[in-house]
Amino acid sequence: MKIDIKQQISILTRATVDLISIEELEKKLIQSQKENRPLRIKAGFDPTAPDIHLGHTILIQKLKQFQDLGHEVYLLIGDFTGMIGDPSGKSETRPPLSKEEVLANAETYKQQIFKILDQKRTKIVFNSSWMKNMTAIDLIKLCSHYTVARMLERDDFQKRFSGGKPISIHEFLYPLIQGYDSIVLKADIEIGGTDQKFNLLVGRALQRDFDQVPQVVITMPLLEGLDGIQKMSKSLNNYIGITESPKEIFGKIMSISDELMFRYYELLSILSPEEIRRIKEGSLHPKEAKKQLAIEIVARFHSMGQARQAAEEFERMFRYKQEPTKVEEINIYFPEKKIWLPKLLQLAGLVQSSSEGKRIIQQGGVKVDRNKVSSLEMELYIGNTYLLQVGKRHFKKVHLLFQAK
Repeated sequence: MKIDIKQQISILTRATVDLISIEELEKKLIQSQKENRPLRIKAGFDPTAPDIHLGHTILIQKLKQFQDLGHEVYLLIGDFTGMIGDPSGKSETRPPLSKEEVLANAETYKQQIFKILDQKRTKIVFNSSWMKNMTAIDLIKLCSHYTVARMLERDDFQKRFSGGKPISIHEFLYPLIQGYDSIVLKADIEIGGTDQKFNLLVGRALQRDFDQVPQVVITMPLLEGLDGIQKMSKSLNNYIGITESPKEIFGKIMSISDELMFRYYELLSILSPEEIRRIKEGSLHPKEAKKQLAIEIVARFHSMGQARQAAEEFERMFRYKQEPTKVEEINIYFPEKKIWLPKLLQLAGLVQSSSEGKRIIQQGGVKVDRNKVSSLEMELYIGNTYLLQVGKRHFKKVHLLFQAK
């Protein structure tokens, strides 16, 4: 059964920020239906980090909507552009990654992306496959299609230029190469975050110069991280990764503010706008609404059974103040009689560094054998077993064993 064009547009424009333009989108959808030809939907990912988080999934869910309507998604892995470093939203030059780092991250992207997308309707392409054949002359010709003045219209470049901060020439190449990718793929539509708007518009301009019908540009909102302020990012440690355990995803969602919860409902939930409006108006207590959202998200990336189990575990731990049913046990070997607690927390994988361990102790977030720790100088004796707790959700039972130097 074919969905009429108005319904398709209603689905595809939900939760979007920019649509350039709705008239062109309608025209492309009509032509697609008339010719029985799926549209080519392009989305690029620079694999600068190995994990996909909920912020990425806003865009990926939009791609899935296009697939459900019969269109083809071209998932472009920017293994070439990833080595340049996307300057979007950056206040300084971003250090490029090595080819090995980019390819390793790209492989994990491929494994995670099909938790959402239909593999049969997804074509994964690497822009190095055509960029590696581009000569210096070809690149210079491509550069001739855009001016420095137009590049400096870009907000982040403009701020850096007026602030006297350096802009490297290779950063000007990034949007040009991203636009050239749209020419190679003959993209009908390109989707990106709001921070990608300039790059997507460069693609439209270049397609026009290369006698192609310009792509429709759709931008998606950027999701705030757990802090409710900055964009979700692994580097800021305010993210929820889609490969994290059900317990971890559930607990992180339950930790967000009520205000941020409604933002997550709007951008991540499959509930209709009417259902979300009723929740906002108080049809559910905020805690129950948060629990419903957490179950939906965990079930999406794991299973409904695991989501229910995570909910039960959360209730058991927080309502009844009990420890989790299963606590990971590990052996840690140390060549001295005692070990400094912040160092032990790091070795146990409960914090990323001993300085982070110190900070959390100062905040009152560390317990040893159920007793809150206040001293930054605390040491634990080798040969004993301790139950370590960081925050409300993270437990480890540690067997400290002596290891001769």
